[in-house]
Amino acid sequence: MNASALVPLQLADPALAVGALAVAVVAITVWQMVEIVDAYDRGALTVFGEYRKLLQPGLNVVPPFVSRVYTFDMRTQTLDVPTQEAITRDNSPVTADAVVYIRVMDARRAFLEVDDYRRAVSNLAQTTLRAVLGDMELDETLSKRERINARIREELDEPTDEWGIRVESVEVREVTPSRDVTGAMEQQTAAERRRRAMILEAQGERRSAVERAEGDKQSRIIRAQGEKQSQILEAQGESISTVLRARSAESMGERAVIDRGLETLADIGHSESTTYVLPQELSSMVGRYGKRLTGSDVEGDGARLESLEFDEETRELIGLDDIAEIIGEIDREAEVDLEAMEREAKAIQEGEDVRTDDAGSSDVSAPDDGPEPGSKRR
Repeated sequence: MNASALVPLQLADPALAVGALAVAVVAITVWQMVEIVDAYDRGALTVFGEYRKLLQPGLNVVPPFVSRVYTFDMRTQTLDVPTQEAITRDNSPVTADAVVYIRVMDARRAFLEVDDYRRAVSNLAQTTLRAVLGDMELDETLSKRERINARIREELDEPTDEWGIRVESVEVREVTPSRDVTGAMEQQTAAERRRRAMILEAQGERRSAVERAEGDKQSRIIRAQGEKQSQILEAQGESISTVLRARSAESMGERAVIDRGLETLADIGHSESTTYVLPQELSSMVGRYGKRLTGSDVEGDGARLESLEFDEETRELIGLDDIAEIIGEIDREAEVDLEAMEREAKAIQEGEDVRTDDAGSSDVSAPDDGPEPGSKRR
């Protein structure tokens, strides 16, 4: 290659390099001018270190080479609070850790008011956790987690509001006493469980004793009621038996009187006397068991004498049916004797002779014209 050919080539290389440099500068400038912000982010734009505005999600044009964009995540973020050691109000050492949920509400204030809002909120949560645990007793720190969470959130709300940060929730994950305190608590828990077990056992024994006593009481009451009922039934049985025996004895006695009276009447019938006398006991019993008795002093003033009512067994026992038959025979014999007495009285009035046989019956004969010689009038 000759020298004349090299000169145009050398002249062409610088121009090509300048063109390429210009294209590169333009590309870099365009790249610096375009800022893409995600949907969940906000961008704080500064030009020469001066805050200008917040960039919204999407494509944004910014001054190239002299601007900077600080991106802020607007979603809820989680901050882990490291384990903190604290002394409770009753001088018991404990360790605790927590989780804080925050959200950027104002990206401008989060950019301008605080250096690193995540680190600031974490440090503030650590100090607040220690302070809250120090104001509480050991039992409260172990049992009142909701109270600890609420107090930490209240303590974080005021300063974080100035930073444009909202504390959505605080959760204490674990509160751990020291090893010595844990052993003492285990012993206390075991003693409490033993005490409760003894109380429950004592209550069970007392309840069992009460139930047994109540059962014995009910049993004695039922047994006493049974004995009382048995005694009542036995007394009623004896009373009924006594009444029946008395009735039987009374009936037998009355029947004996009636039999004796009938025997007496039979003796009177065989005698020569024309006057009949009935014993008062016999007439009373005859009036008692008869439906109606006339011609005696038992009825009195023509009043009606009602007989007593007996059941079939009693009637059979005292022989009321036999008594009725006997009374009927007595009435018939009385009628026959009355007729005989009337005939005898009439014969005496007419002067006729009256003869009485051995059976007690009388015979009336006509008077003679005169006494026979050597005979006597009866």
